[in-house]
Amino acid sequence: MGLAMSRRRAITVLAAAAGLPLLMRAGSAKARVMRWEGTTLGAPSTIQLYHTDEAKAQAAINDSLAELARLEAIFSLYRADSAVSALNRDGHLDNAPPEFVEMLNRSLGLASLTGGVYDPTVQPLWQLYFRHFTASKVDPAGPSAGDIAAARTLVDWTAVAIDGNSVRLTRPGMGLTLNSGAQGYITDKVAAVLKAHGFSQMLVDMGEPRALSTKPDGSAWRIGLANPADPAHAIHEVDVIDKCVATSGGYGTLFDEAGKFTHIINAQTGTTVPALLGVSVVAETAFQGDGLATAMLLVPVERRQEVLRAGGGLEAIYVTPEGVQSIVKA
Repeated sequence: MGLAMSRRRAITVLAAAAGLPLLMRAGSAKARVMRWEGTTLGAPSTIQLYHTDEAKAQAAINDSLAELARLEAIFSLYRADSAVSALNRDGHLDNAPPEFVEMLNRSLGLASLTGGVYDPTVQPLWQLYFRHFTASKVDPAGPSAGDIAAARTLVDWTAVAIDGNSVRLTRPGMGLTLNSGAQGYITDKVAAVLKAHGFSQMLVDMGEPRALSTKPDGSAWRIGLANPADPAHAIHEVDVIDKCVATSGGYGTLFDEAGKFTHIINAQTGTTVPALLGVSVVAETAFQGDGLATAMLLVPVERRQEVLRAGGGLEAIYVTPEGVQSIVKA
């Protein structure tokens, strides 16, 4: 049985098709959408940019993709030469890029806020599940309690030492992932590059969609929240202006064909979250929303509002295949 690494989108974007002419204002030039599609840290990504000058828009997108490549060289677990891979391999990282330290501090802050159920050092548990479900003979019941307990001894956000631009994992065998957070961080950085080129109306999605301003006709961007049982279709819609909608759900990557084990792991218990539950956090920026969405999946119900407010979110929308389960407001 192979790992069901579907990388299915947690968000469905409902927007105008590329090239569709839209009137910005009476008497003004027509704005068109330039759309780029690719991947960020293994997840589908898009840029939708309204423009009246195609060459200018293309130059802006080219510069934003250079920024994307630079940041992936810091955060990507898929690259052996990235900063995070070097830290996991060597146990220490000297002269860490400032972006890495900033993102790590955010993740450690969420770990503290959630009592450690969210923990960027969860990588040993993820690797345990990965090895278990990609073995030649797979026990469908999942890793043993003993194996989970052993992996959990290597998971502890308080064992990450930061001294200026030096980072150290204080226990041999520890591993770090910033995937839950880095996509949002990259989204904001890419949006900043596009804004520096003079563009103000866009939807940037490097794993988490962030809407800047309105569409040229003055309307909000409409974001569809995916049905956990059928992520290609939206089960609820949210209209946003100048906000991010960050989504997390176990259905994004399934370890087993039955969908019993997912990629989002409670670091305190070693268990995974349900496949058919998703949460979308509305926040001012993708940096605030991403990571927080995963944390909101993991914290107990009675702490959801507290964590949402302290983490910088505005609203959290929980969905199941039956529709919206609950809405939490900060």
